[in-house]
Amino acid sequence: MTSTTHTDVVQRQFGEQASAYLSSAVHAQGHEFALLQAELAGRGDARVLDLGCGAGHVSFHVAPLVAEVVAYDLSQSMLDVVASAASERGLGNIVTQCGAAEQLTFPDASFDFVFSRYSAHHWSDLGLALREVRRVLKPGGVAAFIDVMSPGSALLDTYLQSVEVLRDTSHVRDYSAAQWQRQVSEAGLHVRSHSRQRLHLEFDSWVQRMRTPEPMRVAIRHLQQAMGEEVRQYYQIQADGSFSTDVIVLWAER
Repeated sequence: MTSTTHTDVVQRQFGEQASAYLSSAVHAQGHEFALLQAELAGRGDARVLDLGCGAGHVSFHVAPLVAEVVAYDLSQSMLDVVASAASERGLGNIVTQCGAAEQLTFPDASFDFVFSRYSAHHWSDLGLALREVRRVLKPGGVAAFIDVMSPGSALLDTYLQSVEVLRDTSHVRDYSAAQWQRQVSEAGLHVRSHSRQRLHLEFDSWVQRMRTPEPMRVAIRHLQQAMGEEVRQYYQIQADGSFSTDVIVLWAER
């Protein structure tokens, strides 16, 4: 058997479908973009790190408002998509850099803002990554984390983590609000606020985006149908497998 690391899995999973994430409605749309833009009002001199940038949607929304955005991701294929799209959109202040969230390749106090959207559930060590975020933030700097959130209940959490890893083997964990707050605080950041949003996911596009193998898709559907009513109701599981889940928007300061 060939030996692979979690980093290998992440790069394989996202390298093969980087372009799909650029056109994904789930990733291209969201109320949180307006929140990020509002935070940057009057900060035309700022330098922003888009951590785990994926196809670059955060970078594209905030670049017109600041001096520079560094789009940072573990997948070079994703970064190639970002660089090409930024050039097409005339966003010359977006630069790309490849690396892991747990080992940021920047000096201390390099950024005014660190934004991360739908990336943290892939990080192998959330606490280490958060400590790196604190390190590269300037004193008084602001971080925002947006990610799928576990409800906290053991039953609901077990179901969520199960379907996530069946769909995408690079998944590590969706954290609860309490887990986020604790780890952010332990990393030396001050939690300013957090809120919950609801995200609807259409089943076919959700699995196609990750090229989930058919046996895994079948397993997800069987699991959806086998769970108790409280799980089906909470996640609003529909006949076609589409469902809704929680998203956390957490703001922190150094």
